[in-house]
Amino acid sequence: MAAFRNAISVGKQANTSLFSLPRFLRTTPNHISASNPFLRSTPLPRHQSGLKFSIRSINGTAVDPMAPKKENQEPSSQNWEIKMLYDGECPLCMREVNMLKDRNEKYGTIKFVDISSDEYSPEDNQGLDYKTVMGRIHGILSDGTIVKDVEAFRKLYEVVGLGWVYAITKYEPVASIADAVYGVWAKYRLQVTGRPPLEEVLETRRKKKEICEDDKVCKM
Repeated sequence: MAAFRNAISVGKQANTSLFSLPRFLRTTPNHISASNPFLRSTPLPRHQSGLKFSIRSINGTAVDPMAPKKENQEPSSQNWEIKMLYDGECPLCMREVNMLKDRNEKYGTIKFVDISSDEYSPEDNQGLDYKTVMGRIHGILSDGTIVKDVEAFRKLYEVVGLGWVYAITKYEPVASIADAVYGVWAKYRLQVTGRPPLEEVLETRRKKKEICEDDKVCKM
């Protein structure tokens, strides 16, 4: 029994020495020489609140208000004036789309709809099916009016403060010439951008849709 008590006593002394400061660091203001300012003790600030905040953040119960927003998150366009139906798999088209998206951050007047998405729905876009919107650019005004070709571009540019770019296309014969030039581009854009013909694109999309009828298969 005496040996057991001695062991406990030794353990207490060890714990005390483990978590206590060495003697030469345990100074108080009364023992500090005024002639040696480097030995003056300075109370350390407590960071309890920061520690608690970090723990809450790790547990997911708190969010840092200064955390940056996701870059890829598109701004909300609740009061949009026109939908832009664009092909997200067209590299050249996306240059213009991204430019318009940047402008739209200020105006919020365009709602962007990627027709290449598996979730594209003709029912939500005035019945415009995938084949139709792949053939040429389409836009849908907030009142349901469908615009296409150069007129669609003109409307899109107008609602983000760039109406002057296509202003001249309102008048003949420029309007007809512009539509003819765009028609040539629309006809050959898949070939120009190194993509297969439209018929092959449609077939690939049809097969993918058949495979993805089971949601579990699509998500794998």
